Amino acid sequence: MKNIMKSILCALLLASGLSVAQAQSNLEVNTPAISALKSTMQARHVQLAPQYASGAVGLTNDGRIELRDASAVPLAQRQAVNGLVSAENNDRAALYREIARANAHPEWEAEVRTTFGQRWIEKSQAGWYYQNARGEWVRK
Repeated sequence: MKNIMKSILCALLLASGLSVAQAQSNLEVNTPAISALKSTMQARHVQLAPQYASGAVGLTNDGRIELRDASAVPLAQRQAVNGLVSAENNDRAALYREIARANAHPEWEAEVRTTFGQRWIEKSQAGWYYQNARGEWVRK
């Protein structure tokens, strides 16, 4: 009976668009490593916000960010912006990995990444660019 109920629950979750990992994981879990990553990312956001607003940097559909329009960044600042994008993506990857580990399911990392990717896009400001499911850049 327990296995049947679990199968039914899994089927309902999948039908609703949620994965088993999304339904069972604690995405708000906090560890010292997660806290440090979030702090670093928040500090970097001050530098990235103008890049999002100008359309130079956009949110990808896989939970990363990308230099979307290099021409929107003055040549003298391009290397610094590329460095910010790289550092942000490294921290995002580490954050997804740490959240999956903190839930004792490192195999959920890809699903955590997908969920956060959707959250970043939902929370983005009007005028920012993001990738839709087909990988096309769309202005919010």
